[in-house]
Amino acid sequence: MSNPVEVAGERSDRPFWIVNGVVSVVALAVLAYLLLLRRGSGDPSALSFMPAVNASFNALAAVLLVLAVRAIKNRDVARHQMLMLAAFASSTFFLVGYLAYHYVHGDSKYPGTGPMRIGYLLLLASHVILSIPVVPMCLAAFYFAFRRRFATHKRITKILFPIWLYVSVTGVLVFVMLRSAIP
Repeated sequence: MSNPVEVAGERSDRPFWIVNGVVSVVALAVLAYLLLLRRGSGDPSALSFMPAVNASFNALAAVLLVLAVRAIKNRDVARHQMLMLAAFASSTFFLVGYLAYHYVHGDSKYPGTGPMRIGYLLLLASHVILSIPVVPMCLAAFYFAFRRRFATHKRITKILFPIWLYVSVTGVLVFVMLRSAIP
């Protein structure tokens, strides 16, 4: 049986879903433009430190996500909330840094060959495909948590957590593989 509080709130969720859709589509469009169309400009050494910083933000987000899940399993709601906000902030800083770096440099090509290249491209493909739902799902998870609609929040996060964690960890692996292949 449906929770009456959850069902009653569905109509008032329309503005959120519109904003969530617009934010998600704009983020995806900007990313697609930077990676597929824009060739980069400016000094190649500009922002050369950003990939390592971005990988650090991804690693931090992964650790914070695991700690946040552990906190909620221990019924420490306050710690869970703090850790989730920190994980979201870390992922947001990653995204801003990633966009800034690729605005200047365009797409990064993997210079390796053979099985390592195939492994890199498969990892990158899974990372990119699974990263697409992270922004809208994060926004939805936060929205329903703030609205105190925890049944919906929990349904979303059961799917979101492994995806977000995978994307964060593979972001670090993509960085390591790319950097180790550069002579």
